[in-house]
Amino acid sequence: MMRRLLQPFWVLLAVIFLIEAWLWDHLEPIVARVVALIPLRAFKQWLSDRVDTLSPAMTLIVFIVPVIPLFPLKLVGFWLLTHEYWLSAIATIIFAKSSASAVAAFIFDVTRPKLLEMQWFETLYEIYHGLRAKAAALVDPIKVRIVEACAAMATAGRRGCCG
Repeated sequence: MMRRLLQPFWVLLAVIFLIEAWLWDHLEPIVARVVALIPLRAFKQWLSDRVDTLSPAMTLIVFIVPVIPLFPLKLVGFWLLTHEYWLSAIATIIFAKSSASAVAAFIFDVTRPKLLEMQWFETLYEIYHGLRAKAAALVDPIKVRIVEACAAMATAGRRGCCG
């Protein structure tokens, strides 16, 4: 009985997790395009050269620090939300989340090999990918039902309301 009651919570958690993973996956190519347009390619090479000289622990700092300045922006978004500035709040939170994910994707691309030298980080990285697969397995049947329901509604709409 308890498992049935917790099912919506786990599905919601899986959806949030998959949205985060989707943002990461889809912002990385956008960041790559920006890197191609702006002279960030040279910066990426410079950063990569510097990371190669660092220990894995110092590389972790390089990975974490650039995202920290964006955290207060999320707090501003939540402050706006509590003061009922809905559109400003949503725009600020989306901007902060997208920016943080884009920066993290860019930096992770550079620091991944060094970070994976740390056993605990590699273990977390594998756990993350396992959780992502489990979340997808939990949400995929729901997505199929939604697609089927939409297709059925579209078919019914073409036939008219009376069949």
